[in-house]
Amino acid sequence: MSFAPPRPLAYACLALSMSLVGCYVALSKPLVAAIPVFLLAWLRFGIGGLAIVHWLKRPADEPPITRRTRGLVFLESFLGNFMFSICMLFGVSMTSAVSAGVIMAAIPAIVALLSWAFLRERIAPRVWGAVALAALGIGLLAVAKPHAQPSSGGDTWLGNLLVFGAVLCEASYAVIGKRLTGALGPKRITALINLWGFALVTPFGAYSALHFDFGSLGAGTWLLLVFYALAASVWTVWLWMTGLKSIPAAQGGVFTVMLPVAAAAVGVAVLGESFSAIQLAAFAAALAGVVLATLPARTRI
Repeated sequence: MSFAPPRPLAYACLALSMSLVGCYVALSKPLVAAIPVFLLAWLRFGIGGLAIVHWLKRPADEPPITRRTRGLVFLESFLGNFMFSICMLFGVSMTSAVSAGVIMAAIPAIVALLSWAFLRERIAPRVWGAVALAALGIGLLAVAKPHAQPSSGGDTWLGNLLVFGAVLCEASYAVIGKRLTGALGPKRITALINLWGFALVTPFGAYSALHFDFGSLGAGTWLLLVFYALAASVWTVWLWMTGLKSIPAAQGGVFTVMLPVAAAAVGVAVLGESFSAIQLAAFAAALAGVVLATLPARTRI
């Protein structure tokens, strides 16, 4: 089994994982404008799978997978890979990257609630304080009302609803992942759930591929697609599972605030969406929540 990293390194893994998720959530917007959603998801799992196929082999020090663990691996992939990708890709095609960031700031609170309900984790007061700061960020961002709107303005509400569905999937992914890290190593988890994701989306992706002109894609789109595939299927999953080896799911969930921060930042810096002082205050609140959740606990002498 892989070692549990020291807490500072675990915190860094969790923060980097969610920052990368935020980046690819925002950058998927131009991708869904060029590639059908199911085909994009299929290519993502396929490219990612080729990069980590050697991670599928069971390490010598890892016990055989039980039926319960198999079920958890399937749920992790179905919710955290398949459903998250579908909800997120369709959602960002109908709303702005900044708006997606607004909604995804709700992830820490939902992770904390699911951890309390299903993992029976005790939620420390300062973690609840961090969740409250994330909620404050949601409120501030809601007040900000970004000016940039997608072309399909009438479907914005549906896009936001789908992004919220992705929030529920991502929160479930964080909680189930904590259970899996007790039975499997981060690399094997990454490879197994990517394989399941590829299998689930293959019927839809293969059908889309038959009717798609791949020659219409430029070199820049292909490069962006490779980054998206590796970030979504390899780097973010491995980093997240590595961090969860040492950190409770509820505390780790606070780091999901890095997702909306990164998504909105990329939306502004790369996609040219609007940004305001209120949004900056919201991001400051989210980052303050991360600091609050990760400060070392006081020890009594």
